[in-house]
Amino acid sequence: MGRRWRDGRGRLVVRGGKASEAAFSVPLEIATSYRARTRGLLGRDSVDGAILLSPANSVHTFRMRMPIDVAYLDRDLTVVAVRTMKPGRLGLPRLRSRHVLEAEAGVMEGWGVRAGVRVEVRVEEDAEGGAASRPAP
Repeated sequence: MGRRWRDGRGRLVVRGGKASEAAFSVPLEIATSYRARTRGLLGRDSVDGAILLSPANSVHTFRMRMPIDVAYLDRDLTVVAVRTMKPGRLGLPRLRSRHVLEAEAGVMEGWGVRAGVRVEVRVEEDAEGGAASRPAP
């Protein structure tokens, strides 16, 4: 199941593993170009929601000003692992990871993001009324 997104904005939807758990939705920045992925959260003091790096299977926190939560996602957007990284660290690549979510340290636990949970990415529409990205055929 391939996905093709473009740089832009959207919503990250996290559904709990149990039927009784409500879905949680947060603002999402999507970074798919080399330039946007390289920049990521570097030099920022905070982030509103999360940032999705795609494709990616590892991250670093050199030149970051804050600790971050990192969730590694497989091709089906299922969380493989979640780690909290302090500034100045190099994360190990995750073999099954195709996408990486980054957010301020501590927030992913509150959102219910943990290994085995599947997330959903909802892309906002662009100014012309079309989708900012589309799934691959």
